[in-house]
Amino acid sequence: MASKNLISNGAAAPHSQAWIAHTWLAFLLSVFAMSAGVLYLPGETWVKGYFGMGLLSTVSATINLSKTIRDVEESKRLINRVDEAKLERLLAEYDPFQK
Repeated sequence: MASKNLISNGAAAPHSQAWIAHTWLAFLLSVFAMSAGVLYLPGETWVKGYFGMGLLSTVSATINLSKTIRDVEESKRLINRVDEAKLERLLAEYDPFQK
């Protein structure tokens, strides 16, 4: 049984505008809340700066990881489609009655 999020050719269905807005809002809200938490943290400025750099590093690593996972999955889909096309061509050219 195929997933509801896949179109018949194996591509992912496009996201709705509401979902895109929700993900951006959640991302921005979490970065804002974490930044405010670091800013109002009791302690010296250099400690806050260290936590701020850690926050930026975590966000950057998360973006890079999600992009890499997406790229790997897309390359697998492309390789599978190429392999399927080669197989279809071979099967179309094969005649079991020809010697």
